[in-house]
Amino acid sequence: MSTSGAKRALLLAFALIAALIFTALGVWQVERRVWKLALIARVEQRLHAPPTVAPGPSTWPKITREHDEYRKVITRGGFRHDAETLVQAVTERGPGYWIITPLVTSAGTILVNRGFVPTERRATATRRAGQVTGPVAITGLLRVTEPGGGFLRSNDPKAGQWYSRDVAAIARARGITNAAPYFIDADAMPNPGGWPVGGLTVVTFHNSHLVYALTWFALACLSAWGAWLVWSRR
Repeated sequence: MSTSGAKRALLLAFALIAALIFTALGVWQVERRVWKLALIARVEQRLHAPPTVAPGPSTWPKITREHDEYRKVITRGGFRHDAETLVQAVTERGPGYWIITPLVTSAGTILVNRGFVPTERRATATRRAGQVTGPVAITGLLRVTEPGGGFLRSNDPKAGQWYSRDVAAIARARGITNAAPYFIDADAMPNPGGWPVGGLTVVTFHNSHLVYALTWFALACLSAWGAWLVWSRR
């Protein structure tokens, strides 16, 4: 085989391999889109379903993001306001903090995101009326733990700096045992005094898989066309 023939064969093989790879990536994105649409449908169903009792210890090991996130749940217990944790947040109301408070129930302790407060309401004394005592019923959305921290910022329990709702880390820092592996985003039921403000959960799913699939398929077609050009111009 001449040198030019060898180069042509190499280009042909490269173009065909690229076409196969791009096609496989396109098919993968189509499968991801099907999965994402099914997930969105399940979450929408959970959001509009009546609340069920929050999962107890016997089911904690089985809780997953795919099957349980955003389930509407209800539970009863008493808040431990002395062990609340402030997690930095940015919401439609601006920057501030989530108020994460342990709720002691008959089946264990569940961390509850009671809602948002602006920076000027960070101190407990500025929202004393909202520190409800005694038995309460909490309705909200089951959320899966957010380990590690936020974007480019890691949680620092020793310094009391929290950027994500890391259930296990918060429980350890507050000396809480028998804590559920999830937390609850409280609903919009107003708290006495108006703070914290619940019901600010944002439920969105990034779904650009169709665009990605079309891009990969377009590249596959270009690669196949290039292979045809190499083959036809012998």
